[in-house]
Amino acid sequence: MGSVDRWAGGVFAPGHLGELTRIVPFEMVDEVLAETRSAQRRVRRLPSRVVVYLLLAAGLFEGQGLGQVWARLVSGLEGPGWVPSSSVLAQARRRVGVAPLRALFDLLAGPPAGAVRWRGLLVCAMDGTTMSVPDSPANLAAYGHQSGSHGGSGYPLVRLVAVVACGTRTVLGAGFGRFATGETAYAPELFGCLKAGMLLLADRNFAVKALVAAIAGPQGTGADLLIRCKSNRPLPRLETLADRSWRSVLGGVPIRVIDAQITLTLSGGGHRTGHYRLITTLLDPRLHPAAEIVRLYHQRWEIETTYLELKSTMLGGRVLRSRTPQGADQEIYALLAVYQALRLAMADATAGGGLPADRASFTVALLAARDQVVHAAGVIAGTVIDLVGQIGRAVLDNPLPARRDRSCPRIVKRAISKHRAKGQVDRTNHRATLTIDILHPPELTPTPSP
Repeated sequence: MGSVDRWAGGVFAPGHLGELTRIVPFEMVDEVLAETRSAQRRVRRLPSRVVVYLLLAAGLFEGQGLGQVWARLVSGLEGPGWVPSSSVLAQARRRVGVAPLRALFDLLAGPPAGAVRWRGLLVCAMDGTTMSVPDSPANLAAYGHQSGSHGGSGYPLVRLVAVVACGTRTVLGAGFGRFATGETAYAPELFGCLKAGMLLLADRNFAVKALVAAIAGPQGTGADLLIRCKSNRPLPRLETLADRSWRSVLGGVPIRVIDAQITLTLSGGGHRTGHYRLITTLLDPRLHPAAEIVRLYHQRWEIETTYLELKSTMLGGRVLRSRTPQGADQEIYALLAVYQALRLAMADATAGGGLPADRASFTVALLAARDQVVHAAGVIAGTVIDLVGQIGRAVLDNPLPARRDRSCPRIVKRAISKHRAKGQVDRTNHRATLTIDILHPPELTPTPSP
C-alpha cells in the first residue's frame, strides 16, 4: 500500500501523524509508553501507540470529535477498516492516561538547532494564559472558574504558564492547573528548562524578589533576566552607568535598571508616549547597550502570539473537548506536543530555506499538516531524507510579509453586544515610528552605614 503499511501495518496502521510522524516517530511513542507503563499487555484492536497518535491528531482537528479524527487518520489507508465506537475511544483514552502525553511533550520541548540568538543569548519569554474546559462538575471542582461582579467566566478555566523561545516560538516548558493559582506560583515548575546562555523576558507580574533570586541568584538557573517593573517602584541607585542606566539590587541579586521614554509616532497622525522601567541582570552597558535592551524587550510579545496560535488558530476559540480533569490534562499535553512538532518542522524549513523565523506562517503549516494526515503522506522518510517536506515547502512558498512597527489598540475587536460602546474608540492598527529616550536616573541612594 505505502510507507504506512510497510512501517506500521495491521492494527497499528492508523497510528501516524502524517508528515509530522518524522518528528514524533514510532520509537519515541513506544518509548514513552514503556517508561510510563501505559503500553497494552496484549495487542488490541486499538493499541496504545495508535491512541497516542489519535490524541495528537485531535490537536490538529480541534473542532471535530475523536470519531471524526479517526476517520481522517484512516482515510488515506486502503480498505474500509474497523470503526471504533465513542465508548471504545473513551475507554482507550482512560487506559493510556496522561503520563505518556506529558512525557512526549517533555521530549519534544526545547529550542530547535540553530535557534536565533541576540548577542549570543537565546531570548525566551515567560507568561501565562487561560484555557476553557467543558462545564462539568468534575472540571469545575478541579480547576475552578473566574468570579466577579460581571458574572465571571462561563466555563471552568485552566491556567497555563509557559516559556517560549522568541523567534521560532518553540515551547521550552509548560505547566498548568487550577485557575486560582497565580502565574508566579507555576513559574518555579518551569525553572528546569532555564540555563546559562538564556535571557528570560517577563512582564511586571514576574518582578518578584523570590523569583528573581531563584532564577538569577547564586543558586539559580544560570539564566539572565529582563523584566519590566512598575515605573515608580523604589529601587536603590548604587551606580550610574555611561548609557544612563544604573545599578541596583533586588532580592539580593545585582541588577541594572533602565528608565526609558518610548514615543510612537503614528501614520494616522499624533503620537503616544509611555514610561517604561526595565530591570536586567545584564550589567555591562558596553556588551548590552540600554537602547538595544529596550528594543529587545518588545520580543516578549512572541509568547502572546504563541497563545494566539494555540487558542485561536488551533482551537478556533473553542472550549476543549474533555469533561474530566484527566481528559483535559491529556488533551492539553497533546495540544502542546503537536504545536511543538509543527514549530520544529517550521524551524527546520526556515533554517534551511533562508527565511527569517518570524515570517513563517503558522496557519499555512497547520493546514499543510492536516492535509498530510488525511492523505497519510510522508509518514516515514524515503531513501533520501527530506527535512523540509511538504509542510516546510508550504511555509517557504507562502511567507508572511516582513514585520513592521505597528500600534495596535488593546480593545475588544468583536463586541459581545450589538449596541455601540460609549465614547469614540480608535480601532485602527497604525504603522508607527519608534523613538527611545533613555531617561536620567534618580538621585543616588546613599550607601547605608554598617
